[in-house]
Amino acid sequence: MDHITAPIFQALFQSESPRIILKADAPEFTILDYNIAHQSITGRTKINYRGESIWKAYDPAMAGGEGPELLAAALEQALAENSLIKMPVFRYDILSDETGTVVQHWWQLEILPVAKEGNRATYLLVTTHDVTNEMMSERREQELNEELAATNEELAASNEELAATLEDLQVSHTRLENFSRQLEERVAHGIQAIANSERSLRSLVMAAHYPLMILRGRDWIIEIANQPLVNLWDRTIEEVTGHKLMDILPEIESQPFPMFLRQVYDSGVGYGQEEQIFHYNSPKGPATKYVSFYYDPLCDDKGDVVGIIVAADDITTKVHQRQMLQEALAKEQSLTEEMSSLNEELAATVEELSAANEDLVVSQEEIRRKNDDLIESEARFRLLIKQAPVGICVIRSHDLYVLEVNDNYLNLVGKERAELEGRAIWEGVTEAAEDYAPVLSQVIQTGVPFVATEHQVTLIRYGKPEDVFIDFVYEPVLKADGHVMAILVVAIDVTEKVKARKAIEEAGERTRLAVESADIGTFEYSYSTNAIITSERFNEIFEASDPISRLELLDTFHPDDVHLSAKAHAAAAIKGKMMYEARILHKDKSIHWIRVQAKVFYGTDGIPDKLMGTVLDITDFKRLQQQKDDFISIASHELKTPITSLKASLQFLQRIKDTPGHELFPRLLTQAERSMEKVSTLIEDLLNVSNMDKDATVLNKTTFIVKDLLDDCCGHIRETGKHKLVFEGDPSLQVHADQRRIDQVVVNFVNNAVKYAPKSSDIYLRAEQIDGFVKISVRDTGPGIPPEKQKQIFERYFRVDSSGREVSGLGLGLYISADIVHRHDGEIGVHSDAGQGATFWFTLPL
Repeated sequence: MDHITAPIFQALFQSESPRIILKADAPEFTILDYNIAHQSITGRTKINYRGESIWKAYDPAMAGGEGPELLAAALEQALAENSLIKMPVFRYDILSDETGTVVQHWWQLEILPVAKEGNRATYLLVTTHDVTNEMMSERREQELNEELAATNEELAASNEELAATLEDLQVSHTRLENFSRQLEERVAHGIQAIANSERSLRSLVMAAHYPLMILRGRDWIIEIANQPLVNLWDRTIEEVTGHKLMDILPEIESQPFPMFLRQVYDSGVGYGQEEQIFHYNSPKGPATKYVSFYYDPLCDDKGDVVGIIVAADDITTKVHQRQMLQEALAKEQSLTEEMSSLNEELAATVEELSAANEDLVVSQEEIRRKNDDLIESEARFRLLIKQAPVGICVIRSHDLYVLEVNDNYLNLVGKERAELEGRAIWEGVTEAAEDYAPVLSQVIQTGVPFVATEHQVTLIRYGKPEDVFIDFVYEPVLKADGHVMAILVVAIDVTEKVKARKAIEEAGERTRLAVESADIGTFEYSYSTNAIITSERFNEIFEASDPISRLELLDTFHPDDVHLSAKAHAAAAIKGKMMYEARILHKDKSIHWIRVQAKVFYGTDGIPDKLMGTVLDITDFKRLQQQKDDFISIASHELKTPITSLKASLQFLQRIKDTPGHELFPRLLTQAERSMEKVSTLIEDLLNVSNMDKDATVLNKTTFIVKDLLDDCCGHIRETGKHKLVFEGDPSLQVHADQRRIDQVVVNFVNNAVKYAPKSSDIYLRAEQIDGFVKISVRDTGPGIPPEKQKQIFERYFRVDSSGREVSGLGLGLYISADIVHRHDGEIGVHSDAGQGATFWFTLPL
């Protein structure tokens, strides 16, 4: 392959000329490579045929004619002669990868043997020329020549017959004159009928809608745009209404349309063009159309221009047809000139004969043409109704008889042809007469069309009542004097469209409610425009305003997490899905966690088109997760300390068990008992939390004096002698509550005072009555609690000192206390100033 990979060979091969390289392994002729131009003209663009036999890639069974035999012979000849072979034109049809159909082709090939070593050819470089268009033109020219020759023969025969019948013409001249007068009368009636028919068609055409919109202000805000106009842009009315024209179509900035709009706005003079090319970006990609348009200034009462009325029409099809026609006319021009010269010779030959009978021939031709036009017009009109893709019914105005009706209309109303055709319309569709007979009469009387959109009608369709939605028009057909001669009914069944739209609306509403109830933000990101559409909840999570760009969103990410977005997008481009968690910074510098989940949607070309997904604020979840992690660490530490002490005491007791009188025996037992009490307290806290989660806590309420409870509690504190518990307040207050649970709350408050304010020698216990509640508080004179921690102090696992080393406990005491108080329908709280100690309090209803 060193010859093939050589730069000079590749430069020759990769030119614009279609080329293919075959291996000289006759009769297989394996395909080694081909260039893009060869793929394009053969239509084989989707399947890789490298390494396959040429006969497998281009199936001889589909080729037609002698193409495969001629190609095989030429390849063999090139190998045998080891020289360039130029094949004559031959036919070889090929299956197109794009359409899946066999396409007729005519080819002319140049086959060049390429030697790897010595004189023996190793490869064949085949240059391919598609001459299909030239062959088609030659065949058309040959057919025209044959037709012209046949016409000349017929004309010669006609001349002989004309000479033979010239004498008979004089005899029949009188009869023809009488016949001509009769035909002229018939033609006059026919012309009138044609005029009426054409007025009908013109009325139908004039009733059709055309693209129209109104732009307001110098920003060209789209105030109104009809359906044909947004169809021209491949958009919807909702997408464009209320938006600036240049926001919807920014790509027209480099086109002449903005210049014309400014000209009309500044001068107040309308402007239009019959044909203008229009480039725009459709949802499927860049597109081009041809339009005709007119810009008309819209003025206020003072005559100042306040807007522009834009009328347009899509003439793309007409322009393409004209271009195709121009190409065809250019090819046939030479044939036309030859035929013209032959016609001139023929005209000179029969000039004398034609002069004698010219008046009669002209009269006959005119009569025949008008009669043919009349018949053709009538046939076209009937064929138009029959083949129309919508339901059409023509109703005579004076008696409402159905003159014409097509199958689509019969299917729409669910009737057989015999039930409608030749009968009054309301005899066939009686169920609709009550609502629409007055409407039809109004159209006949006024000559004003009636247009209905998505009207709900109950029809008896093939014997069964059905509710359907119909778009229809009552279009009056006018006589020359302006009176209505018939009503043209055009109807379309849009039931499925209406049901589908309602189903989509209901599904969208259900989805919206589900997303809102889940507190989830949604977004849609366009890869092509970098535009992002967000929901209200999305904007709340990011503290953003709508619309917002992706770059603005990335600015809110924590600096250490910005890279996660790009990494997730790169993974989504491969997997089609996205999921990652990151931190964002709010305007108050607070950190919030988010979870992003999304799915990639691809275009028809397989390239990512957009990304749709959700965003969830998981800050509380992350905080709870962190608290649980801290709790596990703290619980492990808290349980390990007393258990280690208990284990040491038991091991020492095991060694001195045979000497009960040992001096350390009582102290070791006391130490073991204290460790067991601490483990029991920790386990009891955990069981209390478990019961709270299961809602299994039961209150055993009794009436007791608050001071008695405060005097009897916290014996373990009083025994140490390090702290003095001082009672304050009303000694006679009574309350109806669970005494054991309230004691648990007070003990927890006092334990915290001793734990966090060890230097507070006096701890104050207070009982007082406030607004129908008993308020019990515990106050120390320690360092106090920072304000930012007071909000979370009653949460599960929260500890003022989060290190877990300076003080003991699981961070459950205040959480359990708050639950006990709330089950009594009371309130709980804390008040603390830095350096002024802390007061924990709760209330109980009397």
